[in-house]
Amino acid sequence: MTFGESSLPADRFVQPLASSGVSAVGVTVYGCGPDEAVLFRELGPRFGVVPVLVEAPLSDGNVGLVAGNRCVSVGHKAEVANSALLALSRVGVEYISTRSIGYNHIDVGYAASVGISVENVAYSPDSVADYTLMLMLMVVRRAKSIIRRVDAHDYRLQDVRGRELRDLTVGVIGTGRIGSAVIDRLRGFGCQVLAYDVRPRSSADYVPLDELLSVSDIVTLHAPLGVDTHHLLDRRRIGRLKHGAFVVNTGRGALLDTEALVSALESGRLGGAALDVLEGEEGTFYADCRNKPVESKQLLRLQEMSNVVVSPHAAYYTDHALVDIVENSIVNCRESQRGRQDWV
Repeated sequence: MTFGESSLPADRFVQPLASSGVSAVGVTVYGCGPDEAVLFRELGPRFGVVPVLVEAPLSDGNVGLVAGNRCVSVGHKAEVANSALLALSRVGVEYISTRSIGYNHIDVGYAASVGISVENVAYSPDSVADYTLMLMLMVVRRAKSIIRRVDAHDYRLQDVRGRELRDLTVGVIGTGRIGSAVIDRLRGFGCQVLAYDVRPRSSADYVPLDELLSVSDIVTLHAPLGVDTHHLLDRRRIGRLKHGAFVVNTGRGALLDTEALVSALESGRLGGAALDVLEGEEGTFYADCRNKPVESKQLLRLQEMSNVVVSPHAAYYTDHALVDIVENSIVNCRESQRGRQDWV
């Protein structure tokens, strides 16, 4: 898809609100990237929304760009400070749509205390599910080592023999839309799939978490990040993992105790890891660091390891998912203000 051109099929949308006689809704969009901007400009009028696009993430210093709008949309790439939430409430903002599934970058409780409701967006789970399977295959087939060798014109096969998914047991932690989509894909490979969730919601074979950790050859994380799931895989649980197991994380970085993971990898106890998210990724992921030092020693160490694949929180990033994200953020904002006749 070329973001400068329309990528939207003609039959994708419901009847546009803009043609129904309902007053337009103003929405200030913070942290808006160029690709999102194209879609907001195209979709906004179709849904009766007038977007004010701000490239910078929300901060105390740019709250004035709300420009009288009562609804804002924010990205997931930067934390939203409580001071910014308070400033938003003081200028009349009542609703925040975060262009993400996770809420961990916003203190939702504090937002509610100052009169602001926060809502996430749904997008195609296939984007992250496909990427998760790709990372699994890369790490069990030692793709990083193979590619590095080929780039250096070393075409030998020593030490790069991989494993087949059909011979492995995969433990899926978190079985919401994304986790369930991962399970659906894994069944096609013929591997045994186990699952853990505090609220079982699919036809998966659910087992206690400690059992899943002890018998799985691959553990993949798809739980939401919250107080109860911070360091869900901590040092103790990483110690319960099967010797030679692989860890895949396309959820949130802090689901995993990175220091404990590095230790287990360095000791040879784990077979490898594939990480699309990382603790402390803010300020590094999504930035061009070619001409400046990377401050995270853990990230640098992980990237050095031949059995670790790292990508910069990219699993969600497909043309289909991006359209879903922008469209649903627009619709959420519109619906939050439906019936308010004082909006123009």
